[in-house]
Amino acid sequence: MILDRYILRAILQPTIVICTILVCIFASFMAARYWEDAANGLLSVGAVFTLILLRVLIALEVLLPTTLYLSVVLALSNLHARGEMLAMSASGITMPRISRPVVLLAVFCGLLVGVFSLYIRPWAWTQFFLLKAQAQANFDLSRMQDGIFYETGDGNRVIFASSVDGRRTSAENIFVLMKQGGGLRLVYAYEAAQYENSDHANPVVALHQGRLYEFSDQEDKNLVLEFKRAALLLQPHNPLLPEYRVKAAPLAALHGADTEEKGLEEVAELQWRLVTPLSCILLAVLAIPLSLTSRRGGQQARLPLAILIFAVSYNLGALTKKMVAQGEIGVFPGVFWSQFFLLVCLALLLWRSARLRFRRR
Repeated sequence: MILDRYILRAILQPTIVICTILVCIFASFMAARYWEDAANGLLSVGAVFTLILLRVLIALEVLLPTTLYLSVVLALSNLHARGEMLAMSASGITMPRISRPVVLLAVFCGLLVGVFSLYIRPWAWTQFFLLKAQAQANFDLSRMQDGIFYETGDGNRVIFASSVDGRRTSAENIFVLMKQGGGLRLVYAYEAAQYENSDHANPVVALHQGRLYEFSDQEDKNLVLEFKRAALLLQPHNPLLPEYRVKAAPLAALHGADTEEKGLEEVAELQWRLVTPLSCILLAVLAIPLSLTSRRGGQQARLPLAILIFAVSYNLGALTKKMVAQGEIGVFPGVFWSQFFLLVCLALLLWRSARLRFRRR
């Protein structure tokens, strides 16, 4: 028990530090992304903090395995470089005995990552898309600024005004670009004013002195209209119902997917959620022989190799997930190719360690 606590403490200390650093870096990146929308009036301050928190929860399924993997490499390499591993071996403590607390910690973290991947991550994505939809539903002319393009409806609508009067909720020289089916609709008005209509839950914009241009895939269906007054809804009829996204789908919905083309994306998402906790365990186990292969190089001798293995594994998983969803590779092994890569790396490292021990004898 004393040995277990000692090894666990050596691993958990860098785990907390590395995880904190990675979370702060990721949160800062997300903050820089969403604060721009807040500055332009598209998001409130509270919505920005909520979005950042949700994205951090989503990222933890990757950050936790990464943190544990690097921490095991650093901790065990440090013990090996300081001669503590040699002292343990001289005292009769075998490598399987030293590896036991690492494996137990890896299994615990794998279960935790499984909860994040299977349940917390889709819930967080659902809340994220719902919050984004609510922010778009609350968009109006009073939140616009002069000379800035605003995207609403997931990029299906772009609004621009050269001059905006927030107090009067009006604008001049306003352009609205809308995607509809396979065509585009462009509306220009010299003046626009927003008002509430009892027939609609969303604000209505009254356009004055403008033109409507419709561009279709078929040349004979292009249209140009002039109008003195027209009305435009800022949002569709159901703005609070976000578009279906596979990564936000609950686990039960993914289980019902078939292997036909319409369900390949669901199959790929389900495999990704199952692979993530397995990767956490395999990476932690892989870190044991990887860290012990360094002799005099210190605790950072194998860190570049460890980072390379993780990068290849993660990108291989992301690539195969995309290829499975597009039907370019078979459902099996599908995303599990990344697990086979980790198993091959583990077998090679174990073989190398056994070969080095045989030479010393």
